[in-house]
Order: sequence, then structure tokens, then C-alpha cells
Amino acid sequence: MNKKLVISINTSWNIINFRMGLLKALQTEGYEIIVVAPKDKYSALFKTHDFEYHDISINNKGSNPIEDIKLIVDYYKLFKEIKPDVILNYTIKPNIYGTIAASLLNLKTINNIAGLGTLFVAENIITKIAKYLYKYSQLKASYVFFQNSDDFKLFTDEKLVDINKCGILPGSGVDTNLFKPIEVIRDDDKVVFLLIARMLWNKGIKEYIEAARVIKQKYPYTEFQLLGFLDVANKSAISKDQMDKWIDEGVINYLGTSDNVKVEISNADCIVLPSFYREGTPRTLLESASMAKPIITTDNVGCRDVVDNGKNGFIVKVKDVDSLVQNLEIFINLTKEEKLILGQNGRNKIIQEYDEKIVISKYIKIINRL
Repeated sequence: MNKKLVISINTSWNIINFRMGLLKALQTEGYEIIVVAPKDKYSALFKTHDFEYHDISINNKGSNPIEDIKLIVDYYKLFKEIKPDVILNYTIKPNIYGTIAASLLNLKTINNIAGLGTLFVAENIITKIAKYLYKYSQLKASYVFFQNSDDFKLFTDEKLVDINKCGILPGSGVDTNLFKPIEVIRDDDKVVFLLIARMLWNKGIKEYIEAARVIKQKYPYTEFQLLGFLDVANKSAISKDQMDKWIDEGVINYLGTSDNVKVEISNADCIVLPSFYREGTPRTLLESASMAKPIITTDNVGCRDVVDNGKNGFIVKVKDVDSLVQNLEIFINLTKEEKLILGQNGRNKIIQEYDEKIVISKYIKIINRL
């Protein structure tokens, strides 16, 4: 009988879009893959990959203690029924409450802390509670992966994890064979910038818009695009009314959402992410660099790791519109050959440092060691 491996995460969409390479590799290693995630339109796809699926209710935005206790109970019941050999947890609530439930059953867990969002930006009561929950749960984990050295240092310095049972991954990895350069020939001199993210203020959307206004006055042939869903339930969300105003102003082109982001990336000349959100390692930057697109991003946790400044893109100051404008203008005035070199350097960096195979190898090593 094959060993059972559970992957627990806050959306089925996340697994289909970001974790399939790892799961297929583990399936090839002989593991029976069992998914535990909230049901959405992507959940039905697990059957086509021969994955067992269990629905679980997770309120990703809520902080109701009664809901969270119920989540622990739900995890406990599921894990007791499934009896997995190892559990891979991703995202905040599975990392915390899934681990607590697993520990009550003496089950092995490997957690992936992929960025801390806004939780640790300011020191307040919410941060203190979050740190307590992380410490209580992560010390019960068999192993904890971080996606950047900043988060690793924060957790180990504050003793929220056992330093002997954690390590750093190169982000979530990227399939460099899937995300490869696509040549797009245009018959105009337009320069297209693209920001891919949830439409949240702390992703640097405001700074991007303000920079776009300045640049478009001087370089009217530039186009600034936004791609990502309007996360209206998030307190940092940009409203549809605000988005419509920017569209009417002519400052940006909002592309909505996409299940085939490669198309939008291939049509852009440069990918921009002026985030001050506490990122893990932004997947969109990895995928874009893998497709040989130059990157402009902030000197921010996770973001700066993807860019060697001046070699495959440019790093700008956080929340600094002038710095962003300056580097956008530098990019605009590069020759075609210089832009191509930036892009190729980026792809080389991803292949050498962030290829999905590296992530898969590290997971398999730890799983086999437990």
C-alpha cells in the first residue's frame, strides 16, 4: 500500500496553479496524494490527476476564535480518518491549525511559510497573537520551510521555530519548461509595463498609478497594465469604483484575471511590482523572469531576492514614486538589445536558483528523512 501524503492549503486554486509539479513528483515517488482544501471551481480537477479530495471550510479573512477552534476540530477528524504518513501545510491557517490538529494525532507535518503579508508589518496586539500562535504551532511541526532569508531570520531570532528543524526554499519554484520565453512581434514602439497581483494597496498599486501618470506625460506611447482580482473582502482592497476611475482617466489598462498568465506576461516588456506587502518570494516575478522579462520591484522582503540590480532588472525604494519613475524611465530608454540582455540574465538566474526541480528535491529529501 502506498504511503499517504496530505497537502493542506487555503484554496484549491493555489494547488492547481502552483503546487502541481511537486505533487506529481511525489506521486511518481510512490505517494498517494490527498488534497484537503476549501471547495472551489478548481477542486473537480483533482480527480483527473488521481488525487483524493476532501473539502474543508476555512475563513481566510476571519479571526473568529470559535471558527478557528472548529477548524482544528475539522482537521483533527479528517486527519484521523485519512491517517496520512506526512502532511504538507501551506498558508497561514493550515500552517497553524492544521499543525495543531496533526500534533494531537502524532502525525508528521512539513510547513511552508510563504510570506507574512501585513501581519508582522506593525507591532500590535494582532502581531503578538499571531506570533504566539506561530510559536505554539510551529514548534510542533516536523519541519518548516521559509521562502526567503528574512522570514527565516525573524522566526529563528524570536525562537518561533526550532532552528534545527527548518530551512529556506527558493520561493515556490517555477517550471522553467512551462514558463519559457515567447517571442511577440509588435509593429509599434509601445512600451508595456505590467503589474500582476491581487489588487491591494500594499502591493504598491498607488505608487504604480502615480508613476504611470508621470511617465505617460513624457512618454505617451507607454502602457501600464494591471492583472489580478479585486479582492473586495480584504481591508487593503482597491474598490471597483476606484479601478473604474483610473480606467476612465486613461492611466491604466485593467486586464482582470487570467488562468493563462503566460499570455499577458509575453505581451509585456517589463514586469513591475512596487510591493511593500511582506512577500514570500512573489511567484509572478519568478514566472516573469523565467519568461525572460526584466523586473522592476522594491527593496522589500522576498521581492529583492529575485533581482540582481542592473543585471536582470532594477530595485527601487519602498513607497517611493520618484525612485519608481526614475527606474521606469531608465528602462524605457534602454536599447532593444539591452532589454533582451536583462531578460536573458533573468531567465538564467531562475534556471540556476529558482527552478521547481530544486524545490521538489528539497521536499523529497526532508520527507524521506522523517
